[in-house]
Amino acid sequence: MKYLLIAAFTSLLLWGCAASVDTTNMTPSQRLGYATKLYNNKDYEDALKEYQAILLQFPGSTVIDSAQYYLAMTRYKRSEYILAAYEFSRLIKNMPSSKYVPDAQFMLADCYFLLSPDYALDQKYTKKSIQEFQAFIDFFPTDPKVPEAEKKIAELNDKLAHKEYHNAYIYEKLEDYKAALIYYNLVLDNYHDTKYAPLAMYSKINLLIQRKQNSEALAEISKFIERYPEDSHLKEIEQLKTKLEAKVSAAK
Repeated sequence: MKYLLIAAFTSLLLWGCAASVDTTNMTPSQRLGYATKLYNNKDYEDALKEYQAILLQFPGSTVIDSAQYYLAMTRYKRSEYILAAYEFSRLIKNMPSSKYVPDAQFMLADCYFLLSPDYALDQKYTKKSIQEFQAFIDFFPTDPKVPEAEKKIAELNDKLAHKEYHNAYIYEKLEDYKAALIYYNLVLDNYHDTKYAPLAMYSKINLLIQRKQNSEALAEISKFIERYPEDSHLKEIEQLKTKLEAKVSAAK
């Protein structure tokens, strides 16, 4: 109990000291230093107010881009990703020569990445994240964060592919085979480098066979064998190929 009282007293003392700091006569650099100290101490609420004050009071200062960047980062640390994205966008748009632009572009994309929902929901933020990560890669190809951006794009594309594959699966269960084939093709055309592409082609082959479209199924089987020689369904697909070739030959 004694230690708890001491800790509580110490916290109140530190808070009182921080709250009593007079920033009225501080230079822009001093004010930024004070705000950044708050930020580093994870006092994000007060840091946010300080960065906002700097932007309002010193609009032509040399520290303005630092204040804008860390304002955005403070929003990010508070999990306010939509507001953080807005602030990173402001820096990129209004301060294009700032040294913070590459990091701001990456963080903008990461905000949308963190807003990206489960695959079954609307994927607006998923697509925005891909777009912004791709912009980061295109504009800053030598940045050390490029591999991370590429990894996150791949993860987001997997999510989009999962959504389209799931749509195809649902339509197939509803016996709307035309719609199912459309969605399987969407996966194959747009997300060919995801784990859902071989699944989509496997499902498409079986659906074509079910609909007795044997020639079309054989064409897809040839593509499957060429593209996915290590796939777990390969042996089954090769057996289907033998059976279908026999059927097609007999029909002739």
